Amino acid sequence: MATIALNFDSLTLLSNLSTNPKYTFSQVRTPFISSSCRRISKPNSTISTMAHSHSTQKPVIERQRMIIPNKHGEKLVGLLHETESKEIVILCHGFRSRKDYNTMTNLAAALEKEGISVFRFDFAGNGESEGSFQYGNYYREADDLHAIIQHFSGESRVVSAILGHSKGGNVVLLYASKYQDLRIVVNVSGRYDLKRGIAERLGEDFIEIIKKDGHIDVKNKTGGIEYRVTEEALMDRLRTEMHEACLKIDKECRVLTVHGSADEIISVEDALEFAKVIPNHQLHIIEGANHGYTSHQTELASTVVKFITSALEQDKVSSK
Repeated sequence: MATIALNFDSLTLLSNLSTNPKYTFSQVRTPFISSSCRRISKPNSTISTMAHSHSTQKPVIERQRMIIPNKHGEKLVGLLHETESKEIVILCHGFRSRKDYNTMTNLAAALEKEGISVFRFDFAGNGESEGSFQYGNYYREADDLHAIIQHFSGESRVVSAILGHSKGGNVVLLYASKYQDLRIVVNVSGRYDLKRGIAERLGEDFIEIIKKDGHIDVKNKTGGIEYRVTEEALMDRLRTEMHEACLKIDKECRVLTVHGSADEIISVEDALEFAKVIPNHQLHIIEGANHGYTSHQTELASTVVKFITSALEQDKVSSK
């Protein structure tokens, strides 16, 4: 499939990465060769460390399981791919997902291969992290991300880029609009209009039901309850305006939106809307890719790595 890359500032075609993909699945799934483990305790965090040889080109890599509290005192669990680079990229998962989702692990491995440290973590109420799952929580998750960034800043590390998939894409954009302290943001398949997609999950009459009962229970195919949507959580989502937030993103912040043309969850039209309002924006559409990039993980990784490494190189040049 062709990969279309568009820069809406110049409206020019950037590249066709699919004809010469940089990464293969064998490259981004490097096995451990040797390992040793230890636990380290620090104020407000817990770290478990595994050291392993990553490749003949790079020094020993460590993967550290870390626990970092958010501002509500909930423990957020994450995994640091430590390459001892100055830069750290933080990866954010999507709705009812987790840090071990294959898109997160494949992107982490691809960046790690370039010698860039990566931290992927579970938002509160998801995966291994503490807290209860909530349907909305967009800005609260942006605050979780802020707690992670503050932790690394306190360790004299530099978080150079943030990336989110699906709902995580919304979270990184909201973070950029609220805190305005990062220059590289990657939105993978985020939703532009958060009023869309609700009826598909909750039913066409969701407003009437939630007003009457105070909640809606979303059930699986066997009738079991997967999660509960409260009226407060629903209103949180409906009040979150991506258009207004995106207009507040600093023009010095470079934003990449990646979206699949065959996304069955969030229409590619949402990506086009982001391109219209974000000041410093590139849009990259992967032809034939679905929401989970099932058959397009290599193209996704190549696109993301190219954007981040190019932006980091530009920053190095401009700082000289």
